[in-house]
Amino acid sequence: MKSLFKKKLPPIVGLDIGTRQIKAVWLEQTKDGFVLQGYACEPISKIAFSERDIKDYESISVALKKIRKALKTKTKLANIAVAGTSVISKIVYMDPEPNDYDLESQIEIEADSLIPYPIEEVYLDFEKLGPSKTHTGKMNVLLTAAHKDLVDSRLLLTREANFEPKIVDMENYALGNSIDFFHSNSDKDKPVCCINVGASLLQICVVKNGDTIYTKEHSFGLNNLVSDISAIHMIERETAERQLMEGTLPGNWVEDTLPMFASNLQQSINRALQMYMSTTHADRPTEILLSGGAANIAPLVDILNQDLGLNVTSFNPFRGMSINPKLDVAKLNKIAPQLTIAAGLASRSFIPWHI
Repeated sequence: MKSLFKKKLPPIVGLDIGTRQIKAVWLEQTKDGFVLQGYACEPISKIAFSERDIKDYESISVALKKIRKALKTKTKLANIAVAGTSVISKIVYMDPEPNDYDLESQIEIEADSLIPYPIEEVYLDFEKLGPSKTHTGKMNVLLTAAHKDLVDSRLLLTREANFEPKIVDMENYALGNSIDFFHSNSDKDKPVCCINVGASLLQICVVKNGDTIYTKEHSFGLNNLVSDISAIHMIERETAERQLMEGTLPGNWVEDTLPMFASNLQQSINRALQMYMSTTHADRPTEILLSGGAANIAPLVDILNQDLGLNVTSFNPFRGMSINPKLDVAKLNKIAPQLTIAAGLASRSFIPWHI
């Protein structure tokens, strides 16, 4: 658990704007720990996204306004996140500089060769990580870049819903924050591997000693399962998605539809783990935290446990946390893994940040 700071930081709502749902988490910190004060989850009608680009602003705006109303808070501050191919994160090795201004000049030169867009079309940020262990005399600097259209569209919609966006994070690092703050890990030296399976992306995040040491996105998600259900059971795609979320699919779907998706997901997870091991020269994890919509499907978690040969558990970031008595805890427990990124964004309320 993070220690309390002398100066209390204002609560910030974590807003996870996914391609099929918007999730929100409102947390506070007391001397006894974290308190979940509010949460909300709202589906986005129609096909509002093409990849991660927004195509239907109206449906997202409506969902965000419903989220704002459901939270029942006067807090306007909000953190959002971006993901996808238009977002780049890379560790670069720089000469130590006395101040951020000089380093910024170096970063712009370095970024120009790494980013597949004109430099004026992206937002850049960087964070000093300390001396490099592999490059003598150099400093590790985390360079992140996101296309301005991707960021500006989300800022516009967030403000229209009467939120005041403060931080634009990356979904992978929000995932890492959620693990760092809300996962109880007795062995801090042991890496914790989390795999988040959302509608369109499979995201792997590995955290060790409070640091996010590896992240990667892969194009695979629950959209594949929805397509399978729609085709096999001959129902409309929107109906299939709604019934999957509500748990009202025909009783035989677990036998005739889920195994094919589970097999493809298993292959995607194995590829993600293999890439992690080859990149970091780490051992294969023995345990995986599963988050996102996939973690809500109990039969799927059972299949992965059996076929992957790993201990796969659904990650509930609110386990052991105090819950506002006004909240529906039964509903919360059903969707908690889907709120992992939103919880990680909300955790930025507890650590200093700068613009």
